[in-house]
Amino acid sequence: MSGRTDEGPPRAGLAVGRSSERPRLVERWREAADRHLTPTKQSLIVTWGSFGATWGTVRLITHGIRGGWLPWGNVSAGGEHLHHYNFGIATLACVGLVAVRGDDRAVGHPAVAAAYGAGTALITDEFALLLDLQDVYWAEQGRLSVDVSLGVLAALGTYLTAKPFWDEIAKITRRHISSAAKRSLASAG
Repeated sequence: MSGRTDEGPPRAGLAVGRSSERPRLVERWREAADRHLTPTKQSLIVTWGSFGATWGTVRLITHGIRGGWLPWGNVSAGGEHLHHYNFGIATLACVGLVAVRGDDRAVGHPAVAAAYGAGTALITDEFALLLDLQDVYWAEQGRLSVDVSLGVLAALGTYLTAKPFWDEIAKITRRHISSAAKRSLASAG
């Protein structure tokens, strides 16, 4: 029995076969991305999402560690606290190695974009520490890291949402300059 009658929609619990034939939500998203986004735009969106998710997660974890409501503490090696920017630098070094190697399959891979976004978030979240070489994460000066991180998120988000506009502005400007140059050459000749 298929669970479907001629009189109406499938009955609850009986349409198991039909649901497995439909694409899953993530597959539909992937199809939409393939239709509407170039590989570069896809990488930028993955980078942006990864940056935001990593930055938010790191902020949550650091507050949890400081507030004592998470069951673990800071990461240390040999008694030295390892700041999360160290992991960000290591991540970006690996992404750089992929880029330098130039393997086309890896360069455009979403995992590379995600790693780039995550590594960048880990570094910008401790921007104030790196700027002053003092651990000011919880001090007033540490607010600079939050501002820089939110600025990066906003700038990349603005670029991504307005990309068609910027492309159109560039096209209009090129046409205008080309047309003006042709008029100038025609009037001079």
